[in-house]
Amino acid sequence: MATMEGRVPRRRVDARSSVERITAAGRTVLGRGDASLEQIAAEAGVGIATLYRHFPNREAIVRAVLEDILETDLLPLVERAADSPRTRQALQDIATHLLDLITEERGLVTFAGNFADVAVEVLQRFSASLHPLLVRAQQAGEIRPDLTAEDIPHFLVMAVAGLALPGATPSLRARFIALLFDSLNPATATPLPPLLSGEDDLRASLGNVART
Repeated sequence: MATMEGRVPRRRVDARSSVERITAAGRTVLGRGDASLEQIAAEAGVGIATLYRHFPNREAIVRAVLEDILETDLLPLVERAADSPRTRQALQDIATHLLDLITEERGLVTFAGNFADVAVEVLQRFSASLHPLLVRAQQAGEIRPDLTAEDIPHFLVMAVAGLALPGATPSLRARFIALLFDSLNPATATPLPPLLSGEDDLRASLGNVART
């Protein structure tokens, strides 16, 4: 029995190590451009069967890489922005930095056919972290009051789709992010149209995912 008990944690550590290695390899290989699951497995030092056991498809790799980008590179920026006196600028800087990070992983956007769907799903979990910053910006009159935290992932993914391209330089991305954020200016905002029947429930369910 002692032997069995000793083996369980070791297997869990091995599995966790494989997941971490494959995720890190995904970032490395996708950063080079075009990539394959076989290249990622080789970079991680695991067999393709081990990769498929933890990541059954390309979407799973993209999801893990995006989560790693948010956890390691973006959340610290959000935490530092918590006390920023310029909340809208802080949100804009976060959006710009996210685009820069995704663009650095040059193959990330094209690796999975439904990148936008996966990105919205991952960013919905992240939106809860942005909510306090958004509320402060709205209270300061810097961002339209009808924007919700659940809207932000869709807003950011639209920016990614248009700006996370090989020819988009950091200065170009910053210019267009500034233009996009001007659409959030409450002084000239057209009221957002109501959601259609059933869409309130969908957004509520996405919001619950973001808060879990």
